[in-house]
Amino acid sequence: MLYDLTVPAYANGLGALSAQLDKALAWGADNGIGELQFIAARLAPDMHPLAAQVRFSCAQAMQPATRFGAAGAPAFAEDAADFAGLQAQIAATLGWLAGVDRGTFAGDPDRPVGFELPNGMAFDTTALAYVRDWAQPQFYFHLVAAYAILRHMGVPLGKADYVGYMMQYLRPGTAPAG
Repeated sequence: MLYDLTVPAYANGLGALSAQLDKALAWGADNGIGELQFIAARLAPDMHPLAAQVRFSCAQAMQPATRFGAAGAPAFAEDAADFAGLQAQIAATLGWLAGVDRGTFAGDPDRPVGFELPNGMAFDTTALAYVRDWAQPQFYFHLVAAYAILRHMGVPLGKADYVGYMMQYLRPGTAPAG
């Protein structure tokens, strides 16, 4: 259950983010907005820029598996300096997630999980509560922040760009007429 709530969902989200970045790069080239402008863009002065949001999305996608015992996760010490770097971070994360053994998440969902933040705050919870109340919100916060930065910069993204992976489940004959 915990695997299904994390790894496939994170792979879907990162795949969508990769496609959004491709769209942004093409749109930027047509509209005079360069990679560095996107990389440094942020929603508010006290928020992290796009490059950090992508790095954090990748880190948050790997964190539950590593917290539950998976090894070998790639580490991204710095923000990427260009779109190729952003895409490389996403690709490395997706590659690593593809190799995560489902058994890493096995076990009692009520087992204790503790973790500390860099600021010294410490949390004690269960595996299920950790995934539901921490891991999921953290991943989606940074994923949505990256999407919102691209929108803020003018990239014509819509909900289909955010959840495009859902098209595989579309019931035939129900798509709106274009």
